[in-house]
This record gives sequence, structure tokens and C-alpha cells, in this order.
Amino acid sequence: MAGNPDNFNKCFRGLYLGLACVGIALSVWLSGNLEKFEAQTWDWRVSKLAKPEKASQDILVILLDQNSLNWAKEEMGLSWPWPREIYGILVDFCERNQARALAFDVIFTEPSQYGVADDLSFGKAVSKFKKTVFPIYLSHTSGSVTQWPKTLPEPPLIIKGIDYWLKEKNPKSIIFPMATTPVLDIAENASILCNVDIAPGLYGVYRKLPFFSLFSNKTLPVLGFGLFLTANPKTNVSIDNSGIKINDYRIPKDSQGFSTLRYRGPSGTYKTYSAASVLQSEIRFRQGMEPSIKDKNAFKNKYIFFGFSAPGLSDNHPAPVDSKFPGVEMHATLLDNLLSKDFIKPVPKWVTGILLTILTLSCGILLFVFSKPSQEVVISLMILPMPVLLSVYAYTKGYWLPIAVEELALILIITSALIINYATEGKQKRFISRAFKQYLSPEVIDQIIQHPERLKLGGERRVLSIFFSDLEGFTSISENLEPEVLTGFLNQYLSAMSEIINQEGGTIDKYEGDAIIAFWNAPLEIKDHALRCVRASLRCQEKLAQMRPEFKKMVKKDVLMRIGINTSVAIVGNMGSKKRFDYTMIGDAVNLAARLEGANKQFDTYTMISESTRDELGDEFAMRELGKISVKGRQEPVRIFEPMFHTKNEEEKKIYEIFNKGLQSFYIGDFKKAVNYLTPIEKKDPAASAYIKKCGLTNNVAPEDWQGVWIMTQK
Repeated sequence: MAGNPDNFNKCFRGLYLGLACVGIALSVWLSGNLEKFEAQTWDWRVSKLAKPEKASQDILVILLDQNSLNWAKEEMGLSWPWPREIYGILVDFCERNQARALAFDVIFTEPSQYGVADDLSFGKAVSKFKKTVFPIYLSHTSGSVTQWPKTLPEPPLIIKGIDYWLKEKNPKSIIFPMATTPVLDIAENASILCNVDIAPGLYGVYRKLPFFSLFSNKTLPVLGFGLFLTANPKTNVSIDNSGIKINDYRIPKDSQGFSTLRYRGPSGTYKTYSAASVLQSEIRFRQGMEPSIKDKNAFKNKYIFFGFSAPGLSDNHPAPVDSKFPGVEMHATLLDNLLSKDFIKPVPKWVTGILLTILTLSCGILLFVFSKPSQEVVISLMILPMPVLLSVYAYTKGYWLPIAVEELALILIITSALIINYATEGKQKRFISRAFKQYLSPEVIDQIIQHPERLKLGGERRVLSIFFSDLEGFTSISENLEPEVLTGFLNQYLSAMSEIINQEGGTIDKYEGDAIIAFWNAPLEIKDHALRCVRASLRCQEKLAQMRPEFKKMVKKDVLMRIGINTSVAIVGNMGSKKRFDYTMIGDAVNLAARLEGANKQFDTYTMISESTRDELGDEFAMRELGKISVKGRQEPVRIFEPMFHTKNEEEKKIYEIFNKGLQSFYIGDFKKAVNYLTPIEKKDPAASAYIKKCGLTNNVAPEDWQGVWIMTQK
């Protein structure tokens, strides 16, 4: 295959077309036209591959759920909204239990309806803990202020390199002109104010979050990052085009400053407590009773998020892992990724391009070299899933490898290759298939279809198993039948025999009237060609025996077939003129097979094989030696055998044993002894009768120059 010029041409065709498809796919991808499809494939990957068991144990979520609302109303007589003093109790609980820090995903933009004292009480609890984070509402369209209020302390977040990055990238999506701040008593006591108004991605799904936003030239962290900064105030933060660096960990980001989250699982993945249980524990503690949360270390050194989940209060958003994912858990995910240092990293575009090129070019070459429809289907089914498998593997390693562009390139190359193959090679294949289906097995036709260059003049020396068959008394049969009947009989007979030969992998050389000439081991190499050839001959005899009653009604006599088989070296190939040639064989081996078919007449047998064929069979078939013959046109004598599937019974075995004794006597020239052996089985074994007649021609006395060879005087 490697040295086949046609395959080289096919390889180049696949390369050229593959490069064109790569160029088209990359152009579509780089222009942004695949982003929507890619986003959907990413959501599928995240939903299938998220691992909840890897969620950080250092993060806890307190949710104000419906049970908490019911408890507050029934036990404390509180209607919604709660007094802010209640949130102060929650802050005190976290402070007493040594939480690292607490983040509220609740914007307290209006004074408490319970009066100023309520806000002061809440602010006092926040001031006492000193590690409480609150959100600020930033917006592009609405807000109560356009400048940072002088009454509020400036955000402590300092990011090295941010001025240069802002100037170069101009990330408009995280720069806000308007804001709404929490009430002063709360805001002034917060350790840091954080943005929670984040724009979703395509289809409204939150796949990425920024680490910070900007308002009035102030840098505000996102809620999860703000909680981290509050617990770790000495954190060093810098930014450049390659990402945002937090201490020694560099986090990839896009041009707008967004980083891709590695979601752990659907809502509820993080350890969650209801607000009621936390409040009950703190109230019971103050009353000198045992807290309802009995694990004293449950909140120790934990990052705590507080948010709403009660119906009508919940802040749910679409996420790849859940269509209703609480915003507070989204911020928890960002913090989790930061603590675990496993944010999703985008695969560099040049790496994607290389993978895309390798897959597409490989697919193109394979489709053109292996262009059978079945092969094309197998190749397509094997290669089309590759981008998905590679992207899944990449995800497990923390990378986002695009699927859409790779699949587009593969679809383009597969579609183009199928159209071209059908338009060019398909026509040639259909012609070859129609022309040879009556003469060659499907496997041989497939071989020629794959290598049409073999259909040219020339031959090669090869060991073949050669098959000649002929019907006994066909001349008299044909003379006594109407042409229509004769044609119907021959078609039925030849079709049945040819089907068996094809099934056994043989190549039908030609039909000559009733005669069938076939061979094995060309053009396909077949290791057990002799075995297949003999098995085909015995199957043909069995099939003819089954059809004989039907044929007798047509031709008015029993139809019998003689077969001769020889295995030896012959010349096989396309022979004839440049415009008309046949795939055929020539040589002494071919002539011998034809002579063996005719030699059956002398022995009254119907299947005869040469010694060279017998030597290739091993013990696969039962057989007996018929003798040594010298055929016309050949000086070397040939040992001949009669094969059979099996001997039917003990009587038949005994007949063959007696025949062999007579044959051995014949070999040494003791004709009288041979006749004595053979006479008792003469009526049961036509070959024995033939030898008795042969001995009788010399009055049972061997010639002086006797060598044990039966000389054939007829073809």
C-alpha cells in the first residue's frame, strides 16, 4: 500500500481538502460564529462532569429558607421583612464560633422599617465581628449615586497593573457608572463592599464571574473574592494580559476580566444550614441552653455565605449545573475555585488549531484511501466523537478545549470526501461491481475496487489451487434439448455451482459451455486455498446430488459432474489486448488440472486431485489414493487421489482398504494378485472395476518396463 502511486494521490487529495476544511472552520470560529454552540457543549460537559465530592469543606452556606420564615413567625411572631437585629444575632453566632469571615448576599439599600435603632444594632454586631462583607449594587442604567460617597471608607482592594490593563482592554462590562449603596450604619462597618450584579453569558447562563468591578475609579471585588480578602487581608493581587495573580496563583481570564468557574455540582452541593437553626443556636446559647447546632467546630475557620432561598425571596440564576442556581452559591463556587486553585483554563488557540488540523487531515486521508462506503462509515463513526472525547479529557485536567470548531471541520471534511468519492470512485466501483459480480466473490471484487490499477495487462507467478469441472455426457444432453430448456438448465446449474465457489473465496476464470474453470489464491492471497478448493468441489457434488432429481425432469437423464484439481505454480493476471483482457491463468499446472478432470473417465470417479493438492490438506478430508498416471503432454507421472468429506460406514472403509491392497499389487506389476483383490469389490467400486479392465488389457501380465504408471491416452 505504501508504494502504491494511487494511494499517494489519495493521500494528497485528503491533505489538500483537509487543509481547506481547516481554514474554513478556523475562520468561522475566530469570527465568533460558533460561540453559541460552543457554550451549549460546555454546559453539557459541566453538567456531566461536575464532582460534588470535591466541594471545599471550608465553605458553608446559611440560607433563609421557608422553614426559617415559618419558625420566625410561629416562635417569635416576626413577619417579613425581619428586623435587622435578627441578622445581628446571626453575625454574633459566626463571630462566637470563630468563622473566618461572613458574606451577606443581601443588599440593605433602605433603612429598616423598625427604625434607626434596628440598623444601629445590626451595624454594631458587624463592627464587633470586623469580618463581614456586604454587597453594593452596581449598574449601567440605574442607581442612587454616580460618585463614591465621601461618608464611606474607600475599598481596600489594590490591584497592581490594573491601570495599564484597563487602558489596553477597556473592559466595559465590569465598569459601572452608577451604584446603590447599603445604608450608612451597615456600609461603614463592613470590612469590604462587593459587587454582586454580574452579567450572564450566552443564553443567560452564568459560566464565568469577574474577580472585580469598577465604580468611580474604585476597585470592588466580587462577593466570593471579597470574602477571601476579608479573611486574608495581606493578599497580593496583580493583573496583566495573561490573567489575574492572587499571591502565587495565576487565574486565567478573558479580555473582559471574567474567569471560568469549575462548578462542583447542582444547588445544595455546599454544606448548608437554615437560618432558623443558626438563630436558634445563638438564642439558646444566650439563654444558657444547649445550642441546636451541637458541633462546636462546625463554623470554626469556615468561610460563611448568607443568602435567601425561600420562594419569592430566592436569587436564582441559570448555571450549567442547575437551571435555578442560587447566586450565593455561585459566589461560593468562585471562592471554592480560588481556595482549591483549580479554575478552568482555556486551551491556547494554537493548541486547538494543531489538534484540529491533525484530526481533519487524518480523517481526510483515511476517507480517501479507505473509500468503501462501509469503511467510510466506520472511519466517520470513529473520528467524529474524538473532539468530544478530547474535550472531556481536557475538562478532567482543568481545561476548556473547544468542541464546536473541531466538529465543524470534521463534518466539512467527511461531507466533502463522501461527495467526491461518490462522484469519482463511486462510478468506477459500480462499473467494476456490475462487470465482475457473476465471476468473482464479493471479497475479490472489493479488492479490485480498492486497487483498480490491477486491471491492466500483466501477470505474476503464484501458487494456485486450480479447479476444472465438466458435465458427463453434456453433448448428448444439449443435442436433445430445446435451446430455451438448455439455457434454463445451464443457468440454474452454473449459478448453484458458482455460488459455492464464490462462498469459498474462489475466482471464476470462465465458463465454457457446461465447464467451469476457477482458481484460488489470486487475486486475493488465501493461506488455505487448497482446502477451500477441495471443499468447494465436494460441496458442489453434494449440491448437484440434491438438484439431480429436478434436473432429471428437465434433461431426461442423471446429471453427473467430473472435477479435477491441481495445486502448483501458474502465471495469473490480466491477459489479452489493451482494450479487452481477462483475469486468467496459464501454465502447466492449469493443463494438469484439466487433464485430471478428464482422467475421471478412466477411473469412473467424479472428483480427482493431484498429490500436490493432497499435501496441502493435512487431515481435513478423508481420501484414497487412486494411482499414478501419466497424462498427455506431460512426462512426469502424477499420483492422484479421490477426496471425500468422510467414509459413510465400515463396509465402505473395508472396500477402500481392499482397493488399496489391489493398488499396491498393481504398482509392483503383480496384476493377477491385484485382480484377485479387486474382483470381490468390483460391483461396489467403479475404480476397482476400471483397474480389473486395465489389467485384462495385458492378460494380467505387466509389461517388462513396468513402473506402476497408468498412461492416459485420452484428454
